[in-house]
Amino acid sequence: MQLFPLIADNWKMDGGVAFGVVPKSIWSRLHTADENNCISITTRCLLIIHNGRKILIDVGLGDKQSEKYYAVRFRETDVNIIKSLGQVGFCADDITDVLFTHLHDDHVGAATRINKNGNLECLFPKAQYWVSYSHWDWALNPNKREGAAFFKDNLIPLMESGRLHLLEEGTQPFENITLRLYNGHTRGQIIPLIYTSNQTIVYMGDFIPTQYNIPIPFIPSVDIEPLVSLIEKEQFLKEAAEKHYILFFEHDVENECCTIVQSAKGAVSERSFKLNEIELYDNL
Repeated sequence: MQLFPLIADNWKMDGGVAFGVVPKSIWSRLHTADENNCISITTRCLLIIHNGRKILIDVGLGDKQSEKYYAVRFRETDVNIIKSLGQVGFCADDITDVLFTHLHDDHVGAATRINKNGNLECLFPKAQYWVSYSHWDWALNPNKREGAAFFKDNLIPLMESGRLHLLEEGTQPFENITLRLYNGHTRGQIIPLIYTSNQTIVYMGDFIPTQYNIPIPFIPSVDIEPLVSLIEKEQFLKEAAEKHYILFFEHDVENECCTIVQSAKGAVSERSFKLNEIELYDNL
């Protein structure tokens, strides 16, 4: 198995959105906000190469929306998933599977594009697309609070491709990868646990988007059911500490991975490192 972290976007988010009810006087010790109260974040995807499959987890914002859409996200224009794939020697045609943790615009937007004829099409022409059944249904029938995160031009081409697979809870289509569903951030978010020869790497998606979201109260304000998030996170972090999981962060611009230990204050990060340094921790 080969694992390649890929940056799809570098952008910014309001610090209050990132940390929810935690006041700025506390979260600003971790992040310095700009004049717009925004903090820098990233969208870090993961390419898994295993047994002939090239599985890409999440894809980023894409480039088909309006200038206004990108302007309020302060997105770097020279960073995208295709460029990052090229930097590790691959292209869109190489991808066999795209696994979406969920369908919010910053995770699925780049899966579709507007072609030279002005029509929508899938960016990865040979890929099978995977998302949970419960989340797909939720995205097509969102509540008013979350509806602005689901765009039809991100979803319809996937549905019309004939290559969209809706996963029931417990279905496991990938070898050496276990898919779990969590419901606090959004209904049916998929969190993959990836098993290498001696490690378990957990792609955190928006479950715990950055290392700074590890403390239990640090729940983003966009989570639809923060009390569910709290329970899910507390249970998971206990397991992660006991089983020495490596947490791989999708949105942390500074910390790619970390391990967890239990302390008197609850779960805390033990050490941070990059995925290509994983061999340094073989004895965890």
